Amino acid sequence: MLNRIVAGLFLIFLGLTSAIFFMVALVIWALTVLVDRRLIILHLFTSCWASLYLWVMPAWSVHVDGQRQDAWKRNYVIVSNHQSQLDILVAFRLFIPFKWVSKAEVFKLPFIGWNMSLNRYIKLKRGDKDGTARMFADCEKLLSLGNSIFIFPEGTRSKTGELKPFKPGAFILAKKMDLPILPMVISGTNAALPKHSLNFHGRQHMHIRMLEPIPAEQVGSLSVEDLTEKVRALVASQLEEMRPA
Repeated sequence: MLNRIVAGLFLIFLGLTSAIFFMVALVIWALTVLVDRRLIILHLFTSCWASLYLWVMPAWSVHVDGQRQDAWKRNYVIVSNHQSQLDILVAFRLFIPFKWVSKAEVFKLPFIGWNMSLNRYIKLKRGDKDGTARMFADCEKLLSLGNSIFIFPEGTRSKTGELKPFKPGAFILAKKMDLPILPMVISGTNAALPKHSLNFHGRQHMHIRMLEPIPAEQVGSLSVEDLTEKVRALVASQLEEMRPA
């Protein structure tokens, strides 16, 4: 019962603060859109907004590993495993510039979805060939402007936390744009907020680790299939290492 009360209060807090923060985001967008072509300032504000919901929950802790300086110097195709809705909040804790690829339905959410549109994050209509083609075109355009793109190659959240097969789209994109891949590993979010659950699950430790980038030269030298499996194996190995003993 207590867990449900905590979850309910958290959702109320999220709803009320989202309305306020969206208005702030709108002002930031209006003041910076003409001088900040990649909308980095707005993205960093969004990172603070998202991180707030982790900071205010005493039972949740997040550990961030990896050198983030390079992510400010050049752009990547960023790929990560996907365990929970909380992965989004945890990834924002990196405080590095990127654009999300997210399902189109999320952009319809009041305030949070509207802010995603302000940030020029990328919509994906699942099961729609034309929508997928538009998503790839949008990714290519943003990558060519120096943005990094963050993609979950599993396509959807894992119910158990076990790593699912990777779809090849992110790796096709990296090869076509001649860009390095930056693998990420997220751990612990599935226990904190399992798929199809909005309940509170007590004290949880979450972890995001930035791995060594795979250089563009290596990306170009491998087939899409080999590249996909190589990155998945890297993520799987690190995920196993990060599991609680």
